[in-house]
Amino acid sequence: MKANKTRFYCTACGNELAKWAGKCPACGAWNTIEEVPAAPTVAGGGRAATVAGGVPRSQPKRLRELDAGAELRFSTGLGEFDRVLGGGAVRGSLVLVGGSPGIGKSTLLLQMCARLPKGETVLYITGEESQRQLKLRAQRLQVETDELFVLAETQLDQALDAIGSLSPSVVILDSIQTLYRGDMTAAPGSVSQVKECTMAIMQLAKLQGFTAFIVGHVNKDGAIAGPKVLEHMVDCVLYFEGERSMSYRLLRGVKNRFGSTNEIGVFEMTDRGLREVENPSEMLLSGRPENVSGTCVTCVMEGTRPLLAEIQALATPTGFAAGRRNANGLDYNRALLLLAVLEKWGGMALGSCDVYINVIGGLDLDEPAADLAAVLAIASSFRDRPIGPKVAAVGEVGLAGEVRSVAALNQRLGEIARLGFSQCVIPAHARDELRPPKGLQLIPVRSIREAVEALL
Repeated sequence: MKANKTRFYCTACGNELAKWAGKCPACGAWNTIEEVPAAPTVAGGGRAATVAGGVPRSQPKRLRELDAGAELRFSTGLGEFDRVLGGGAVRGSLVLVGGSPGIGKSTLLLQMCARLPKGETVLYITGEESQRQLKLRAQRLQVETDELFVLAETQLDQALDAIGSLSPSVVILDSIQTLYRGDMTAAPGSVSQVKECTMAIMQLAKLQGFTAFIVGHVNKDGAIAGPKVLEHMVDCVLYFEGERSMSYRLLRGVKNRFGSTNEIGVFEMTDRGLREVENPSEMLLSGRPENVSGTCVTCVMEGTRPLLAEIQALATPTGFAAGRRNANGLDYNRALLLLAVLEKWGGMALGSCDVYINVIGGLDLDEPAADLAAVLAIASSFRDRPIGPKVAAVGEVGLAGEVRSVAALNQRLGEIARLGFSQCVIPAHARDELRPPKGLQLIPVRSIREAVEALL
């Protein structure tokens, strides 16, 4: 392997410069410019694999001359995983999987290896575990397949040679932060190392047509560690989320070039690995108390899937000059806005109360359709009157106390009726032509005052 030129990168932000400088013009950091050789050319297994700097020159073509055939997909063997990927994994694509330590990223990918279609060869490159550790975990998860090859390696050159000699159809890198190029002086996990290693894997995947699953660490803010350009380079970005103290895990897609974004897959962590949850709405509503104040059910859209979630609220008199506010699963600033609207237009003196809001199941509700259910749950707890076990609410709340329409209302109503609810509070002005399901009574309201009067 040899390099024919050098590049200059800022180790703080990943910006590429034409020459060395004392100060990075992009982020303003001093003494962060690093000189690195250009990416190498790798050969393996009797087949030349040109990486990074030596890709064969392509010629421009007219748009109508391009092949518009369907992409080649294959199933991962996990229905929830396929849903998030848009119907299955695409050959030649890069999938970045991030999540907190111990959340189950490696477990998910190892279980996928055992369920892939017959004939799919997998190369699992582990940089954080030894081959013996991976073998013990595979035995615990009952992963038995003759198509899985394991390589414990952290050097990029050796990993690329193994890929070239084996020619697998699926490559798993666990994790990208442990991989490094030997001709670079930067430490493994640094901005330049992560960027160069990902670029080499990406170009080799496009050249040979294998699917690469890359495990990425996350920082203390929950975002994938490393340069943001890492998420731009890959085809699909998945986040594996969940509370460590709870058994349920959510696989959320935030970027997908071959399918819809914000799609989720639901799994349950058991002593034998992850189990798919095919009906997450029923799971999230299990154990819901009846005839208790301060609880209301709403329906949110996670990608193309409607999902029912229970919002609980507790409003109690405070012993301090100002009431305390706490929101779990709902944006804190959004919760403060809803409390102010409810106090102004609902006529409830919430300033003298401590208010706590919680979304059951560890979900994070970030769409406005949950506003009305949150307001009704708070009002129910404040007046100590239960809403009813078969009542749901969907709608956005404005600053004037009005209830606004939301998208995909018919799809939400269908899911609400399927779970056995008999009533649903909806906005009076709906965008779509309503097609109420049989057995579901609709309660249209124009403001939160009308909603509170109708139910409480």
